[in-house]
Amino acid sequence: MKILLIYPKYPETFWSFKYALKFIGKKAAFPPLGLLTVAALLPGEWPKRIIDLNVKKLKDKDLRWADYVFISAMIVQRDSVKDIIRRCKKFGTKIVAGGPLFTTGYEEFKQEIDYFVLGEAEITLPIFLKDLDKGCPKKDYIPNSYPDITKTPIPIWELINLKNYASMNIQYSRGCPFNCEFCDITTLNGRIPRTKTKEQVLAELESLYKQGWRGSVFFVDDNFIGNKAKLKEEILPAIIQWMEEKRYPFSFNTEVSINLVDDEELMNLMVKAGFDTVFIGIETPNEKSLVECAKFQNTNRNLLESVKKIQRYGFQVQGGFIVGFDNDTPSIFERQVNFIQRSGIVTAMVGVLGVLPKTRLYQRLKKENRLLKTTSGDNTDCSVNFIPKMETETLINGYKRILETIYSPKNYYERIKTFLKNYNLPKKEIFYLQLPQLKAFLKSIWLLGIKERERCHYWKLFFWVLFRQPKFFPLAITLSIYGFHFRKTSEKYLSF
Repeated sequence: MKILLIYPKYPETFWSFKYALKFIGKKAAFPPLGLLTVAALLPGEWPKRIIDLNVKKLKDKDLRWADYVFISAMIVQRDSVKDIIRRCKKFGTKIVAGGPLFTTGYEEFKQEIDYFVLGEAEITLPIFLKDLDKGCPKKDYIPNSYPDITKTPIPIWELINLKNYASMNIQYSRGCPFNCEFCDITTLNGRIPRTKTKEQVLAELESLYKQGWRGSVFFVDDNFIGNKAKLKEEILPAIIQWMEEKRYPFSFNTEVSINLVDDEELMNLMVKAGFDTVFIGIETPNEKSLVECAKFQNTNRNLLESVKKIQRYGFQVQGGFIVGFDNDTPSIFERQVNFIQRSGIVTAMVGVLGVLPKTRLYQRLKKENRLLKTTSGDNTDCSVNFIPKMETETLINGYKRILETIYSPKNYYERIKTFLKNYNLPKKEIFYLQLPQLKAFLKSIWLLGIKERERCHYWKLFFWVLFRQPKFFPLAITLSIYGFHFRKTSEKYLSF
């Protein structure tokens, strides 16, 4: 049985890092971890190929080769999925679909997809494979529980060329203990964090190490600190020992909730293990909106000081922000800008509230007859799929003002300096200077320092860091490159 696993193309968004990737000669930010794991769940004797459309094109001969095409996708990849389906139909290739897009919205594709293997593959895929072997596969495989991920296999990294990617990714846990109204994580993965063993985590790190990978590794967990006790007692001490033995081949980043700041022991252990970047859903400085969306972990605290403290412990904080809550007034746009600038959150991902299918927000707005259309999955594309309390035109114009302001060269480079003045750089035993980083630096001098309109701000930061904070020089250049990507992407959205 020949299996072709296809990962759809991402549209150009802030998270695609399209313009930044060109500096380091990479084709995509991350590999398709889900499909690599699904491949490991398939019978070992079956020939398998993976085509990541963010890296290479799908050719007709690929579809002719395959007996079955497996597709896994996020909502934002919907357009690419439809193109893949069309091409599979042309050759009569059977399609097996799974992943978040289909798990929360498979009804949209009922007429086009042959088999749906929904939820987490560890439960539904073995049942499908058993039925397929008997010659009687069903249309839908819908889980009624969550799997024990201590039995999840190591992804088959050999199916991809690691050199095409800026970072690798692994997963330690699934699920989040919080239940924010707009989020679909608890719908997909539940509220009780399920975790892998320390042996599994180390085996996955070892697997990447043996493949020759050196550099960034992203823990793609819904909330890495969902089970703090296990992290502190087992996982992080094991990673620390492994990293010391391997002479620090990786740097780690992940997603956490703001209550990380409440546990200094945990922050210290994460930094010692090699974590230097965390993404946190800040959402809004408006306390009423936080209560509205049940983001209670962000309430009753000084969010600005929380961010500053996490930075001082050695983390770059990347932040998610949302406008369009019912309790937002037109003043929210200026408040968001002020918070972002004062916090020094360089990578500030601001989006308009989007209503994802099967979330608690979806159910509430459906009852209120406020739903307009299916979400695009990209909350930065200036579309609104519900009727907001604020005038839609006011909301979109205010959102555009935020993008125009925070990603203007002046404000962006000012934010880099604000961050670096507060940041404590974690000590690392080894720094791997690789050829892509050297090429990126030289390209930044030409593009950012000479050609593009941020050149004045680039050189001011360049010399300020070089002479006053030289230890931050590589990071400052990296953040400058990110800024170019954010500016170019935001200009696309501002043209809508």
